[in-house]
Amino acid sequence: MKLRKKQDSILLRIQAMADREKLLRENNQYFYNQPVSELRGAACALINGREMGMFASYSYLGLVGHPRINAAAQAAVERYGTGTHGVRFLAGTLDLHQELEETIADFKKTEASVTYSSGYVTNLTAISTLIQRGDIVISDKLNHASIVDGCRLSGAEFARFHHNDMKDLERLLKRSRSAKAKIVVADAVFSMDGDIIDLPALAALCRKYNAWLMIDEAHSVGVLGKTGRGIEEHFGLEGAVDIKMGTLSKTIPAAGGYIAGKKDMIDYLRHASRAYIFSAALTPAQAGAANEAFKVILDEPWRVEKLCDNASRFIRGLQQVGFETMLTETAIVPVLCGSDENAFAMTREAQNEDVFVLPVISPAVPQGLARLRATVTAAHESDDIDHAVKVLERAGKKIGLL
Repeated sequence: MKLRKKQDSILLRIQAMADREKLLRENNQYFYNQPVSELRGAACALINGREMGMFASYSYLGLVGHPRINAAAQAAVERYGTGTHGVRFLAGTLDLHQELEETIADFKKTEASVTYSSGYVTNLTAISTLIQRGDIVISDKLNHASIVDGCRLSGAEFARFHHNDMKDLERLLKRSRSAKAKIVVADAVFSMDGDIIDLPALAALCRKYNAWLMIDEAHSVGVLGKTGRGIEEHFGLEGAVDIKMGTLSKTIPAAGGYIAGKKDMIDYLRHASRAYIFSAALTPAQAGAANEAFKVILDEPWRVEKLCDNASRFIRGLQQVGFETMLTETAIVPVLCGSDENAFAMTREAQNEDVFVLPVISPAVPQGLARLRATVTAAHESDDIDHAVKVLERAGKKIGLL
């Protein structure tokens, strides 16, 4: 075996990460991958043997553990078993997968939908399948990594506009008139900041410049809109989005992702996207759970209203004690800490008082904008939120942030 040189860049990157992790652990600042032995709904969990208030969950409507959804998953296992026996394209599609895709299309008010094994894969395969060399894809600078990776994989020209800046987007659209095809893609709710894309302006520009519009609704389904259907319902712009992407692992307590839209486009993705042709389908339990979850959202509209109230209460409480929460207006609430060290210290103090939050540091966010990325759900009660605010206030004062 050929010996690797000491300056091998792969080894250097591995070593740099190992050194950073070791330093964080030695300073009691490593808070990632903590063992969760029990989820007690979306508001509480048993973590490292301690019961902690959960403020890091993506289960925005508190559907994790819902009895109807659990029963649907169990029924799917009883009927189909625990796994699928191959890729749907060749080995056949379970009728449960077809039912799920019909449910999603109905929920999103589109002609059809297609599901994939993860949200990350969904963005990766949809973008790289729909566009190619000679086209251009234009992305918000704060879009999720899966969008960025899909854009790069496509081989199309890749341009990014300043966050939520429609003037900068128009500049890029004007410049791209010669492209064979154009797609503009953005998160509906941005996963680190909690703010909402300006869909009315975005959709108007796409119509003006004949560009397809793709929106990632990973953090907006169940969060935005009176019935939780997402950003189009929120703005009263049904039909404004051509390519509707969503996940099945956040508000929907399963796993996977989907694209919803016109039937011709969905049929094209079934026959051309590598992640559909060469990757196994959702397991029956996941498909069954996801299918039932969409129905529960519509049957229990109080959850959407309660989530909105809880998010407002949490944001308002943090601001009143002096925290900067940036531009959030959703269940994702950044608690700005400034330095990475402050974010680690805030996390330590909060978890010491059994409030489970996690730090987001550079390079995931720019230097100087490290934060706690806190979330609330419909499962939280007012007392839970008020207690968390008090714990974070004490932590902020203790470390000198407030």
